Amino acid sequence: MRRPRTFFERYVRDPAEAGLLWLIWGIFRLFSIDTASAIGGWLGRTIGPRMSLSERARANIRRAFPDISAAEVEKILIGMWDNLGRVAGEFPHINAVDLSDTTRFEIVGLEHLLKGQEAGEAVFYYSAHLGNWEVAPTMANHHGVQMVSIYRQANNPYVETVYRKSRRNLTAAGLIPKGPEGAREILKYLRQGRTVGMLVDQKMNDGIAVPFFGEPAMTAPALAELARRADSLVVAGRIIRKGGAYFKVEVLPPTQVDKTDDKDADVLRFMTQVNRQIEDWIGERPEQWLWLHNRWPGRED
Repeated sequence: MRRPRTFFERYVRDPAEAGLLWLIWGIFRLFSIDTASAIGGWLGRTIGPRMSLSERARANIRRAFPDISAAEVEKILIGMWDNLGRVAGEFPHINAVDLSDTTRFEIVGLEHLLKGQEAGEAVFYYSAHLGNWEVAPTMANHHGVQMVSIYRQANNPYVETVYRKSRRNLTAAGLIPKGPEGAREILKYLRQGRTVGMLVDQKMNDGIAVPFFGEPAMTAPALAELARRADSLVVAGRIIRKGGAYFKVEVLPPTQVDKTDDKDADVLRFMTQVNRQIEDWIGERPEQWLWLHNRWPGRED
């Protein structure tokens, strides 16, 4: 349960944060997507590594790759900030850019999502904070897959309003906030044979311990639990930044959660597979993952 917001937070800090967000949004909208991406990348790699938050990212990188050098850690860190800045610069343009441009958006495996929808089967799509993760639901909707997206609500209610308005045209099928109410909505949509999308690489303190880069990491079990209850297909996908504001959308063949008499074992086994898949993706392009998450025990949120 969230604590009540103070007078300062409600009437000074929160509106100021939302106003700054709108200002940044408006500035990036003045440029083309390529220019906005380049500016965002420059700002990210110039400012980000100097922020105190980068110490957490450095620690996470060393924890995942204990044998790499300090120079390699910095290279990944700078690449991460470049990618994050580009995501910010590109976000205001995703609903205006030509999504049918195959030179900008290469798609591999889209049929795995389309097949489930055409057959009227529920599909639970999962991904991670890789490349520009905001591209996935937009591209799915553009190609006829009405994907309902699950997201984490902003603590600042004004920022939440900005976020939902800015995404209004990006996810035509709707947005579901994480939480108990959201879980009921997800299950409802899956039982209707719909497609639901979710990022599953963040820490969840009251989740389950699942191996991630060789260490137990508190992981949200909702993907496996709800897909198991709804007997839905599970499809993994990622967004790869090929360079600048050019992307490869990669969707893998569907799987399903085992349904034995031991529900907990089924969920743990499947989420172990999910974390392993995300590990593989990160290992291929570590600079494109968001290393700022508190992913392992022993770190405060």
